[in-house]
Amino acid sequence: MSQRISPFVHPACLMLPAFVLGMAAAATPAAAESWPNWRGPSLDGTATGSGYATTWSPTENIRWRVALPGLGASTPAVWGDRLVVTCGVKDQGKEEAKDQDGERDAAICLGLDGKERWSRTLGPMRAGKHKKATGCNPSPVTDGRFVWVYFKSGELACLNLSDGAVEWKTNLQERFGRDTLWWDLGTSPVLGEKALIVAVIQTGPSYLIAFDRVTGEVLWKHDRLLDSPEESAQSYSTPVVVRGDPAKGEPAEMIVVLGADHVTAHDTADGRELWRVGGLNPEGQRMFRSIASPVVTDDLVIAPYARGNSLTAIRRGGTGDVTASHVAWTRSDLGSDVPSPAVKDGRIVVCGDKGRLACVDAATGKTLWDGDLPKNRNGFSASPVIVDGRLLVTREDGETIAIAWPDAGTEPPAGDSKSLKTIGGGTVGEMTVATPVCVDGRIFLRTHDSVWCIGAK
Repeated sequence: MSQRISPFVHPACLMLPAFVLGMAAAATPAAAESWPNWRGPSLDGTATGSGYATTWSPTENIRWRVALPGLGASTPAVWGDRLVVTCGVKDQGKEEAKDQDGERDAAICLGLDGKERWSRTLGPMRAGKHKKATGCNPSPVTDGRFVWVYFKSGELACLNLSDGAVEWKTNLQERFGRDTLWWDLGTSPVLGEKALIVAVIQTGPSYLIAFDRVTGEVLWKHDRLLDSPEESAQSYSTPVVVRGDPAKGEPAEMIVVLGADHVTAHDTADGRELWRVGGLNPEGQRMFRSIASPVVTDDLVIAPYARGNSLTAIRRGGTGDVTASHVAWTRSDLGSDVPSPAVKDGRIVVCGDKGRLACVDAATGKTLWDGDLPKNRNGFSASPVIVDGRLLVTREDGETIAIAWPDAGTEPPAGDSKSLKTIGGGTVGEMTVATPVCVDGRIFLRTHDSVWCIGAK
């Protein structure tokens, strides 16, 4: 159920004007020269622009590399001439500490020339457990005026994009209870027209919570309690905010959430549930935690699930439990566990963790083309990006493979790996799970240790 919470306002907010001109909402594609959240300006893994480097290496087509002061796994957010990334920073009072012990959550802003604009240290870091993860997995989100950052520690902060000043901050785990995830928190915050929304989907108390973007006041908190067994109740995926369709009886704006064996849609104005689809775990598997996030194309929500073994398309609309009426199609022979799908022109591309690529027609669920990337002991965690006639898929060892993105109707035959045309790519030789950021002819690749700017000189 949705509930109101007494407001929490950081003292810095008392200096803010009562009325602030609205910026572009996350549900509306941002300017082409921005990458405001981890899935890009259109929230679907696609980018615009041309003139991107076709090949690169640590010594070829690298404009700059910035070594970060600590580890992180978040994808950068880019707006205008600024890039923001989160990482750990050594606690000055604990210089003797090693690894991630004694570090603090931090956000760093770089200019697109690689020079630091500002850095902001926040609360104590809660270190990562998994070898791929860190205490700084959630990605920043920005509207061009502010940038919001979130960490495994529960720290959530709104910073001024121009100088990094803290506008407001709070800690979800101190206020609402420590997370019960078995692994490392990875859900990123998302922006609605008025609210910053965070999904906390875990064993025990799960909820969505919306904060006023500017003041930090809690607008609403909606409990999302579903009967899912053990680890299947846990989710590391990021919701999607979309414009509503009045013709389907939808509100002006809604948020779609995947996790705990269900997809649910909620009104961003008050958090109330609009509809739900279950059946993603029909046999009640205990370990179906979700990592890959949903993607929306036209009137369909595409939900990867079952540890990379299923893909479900759901028609938007309806009220209550619409499992029986609104599932358009389901595939139980493909999917992705960690990388989230990308979609362009009604075609969904899925990258499996071991490098199996498949392009599916969104309307029918039929495979248009598929194939295997070159074998390697390293897997894929970064989500694919479609840009400038190519599909970029980045492996955990820092190698990116560029596959030709065919025009609709010219797809290669399904089941023929040789038909996957490699048209470039490169490596930076560092571990990464972050999604490549493509802006105005430059690729920004965040590794655990660094930020690289890749572009033809």
